[in-house]
Amino acid sequence: MARTSTDIHQRIAAQTRELRAARGLSLDALATKSGVSRSMISLIERGEASPTAVVLERLAWGLGVPLAQLFDAREPDTTAPSPLARRAEQAQWRDPGSGYVRRNLSAPHWPSPLHLVEVEFPAGARVAYESDAREPAVHQQVWVLEGAIEITIGHDHYTLSAGDCISMQLDRPIAYANRSRKTARYLVAIDSGHTSPRTTS
Repeated sequence: MARTSTDIHQRIAAQTRELRAARGLSLDALATKSGVSRSMISLIERGEASPTAVVLERLAWGLGVPLAQLFDAREPDTTAPSPLARRAEQAQWRDPGSGYVRRNLSAPHWPSPLHLVEVEFPAGARVAYESDAREPAVHQQVWVLEGAIEITIGHDHYTLSAGDCISMQLDRPIAYANRSRKTARYLVAIDSGHTSPRTTS
């Protein structure tokens, strides 16, 4: 069964609340750290906002986690985590700013530092993240499956076509653009440096 936008907003809300609580951050402290306003964070935590990818990336940076982790389902209290993520269970989300669609492929609570994300990037779309160094460091690789994209990492610019793969560390501003007339599709492999994404005991 496909996830609705309401389901995804509730996932983001729960993850943001629990990650913030686990780090002992007040709304004001997270706002200062992430650059996202207190009122926006409050709306996100109540599932009443439709934040863009840029806003969620700032929030993830402030919480010290990869963006993909904000889309994970809440960890079950009794069921042991499974290494298998069925297609129908994978969280899918559309960025209201650019229209790109991301799907979390990895099992959300399996203890692994690696996250896989599939992205469909529409023709003409552009997203710019104000990334900065994180602790621990977050590394990722982008492998283009279909179409072509342009990636700017700090002052370095790259054009990737189908089959091309690029490695990067999330410690500088990063921008993605699709200047073609065709939707691009790519895979992102993220190494968060954490052996487990769990946020609750």
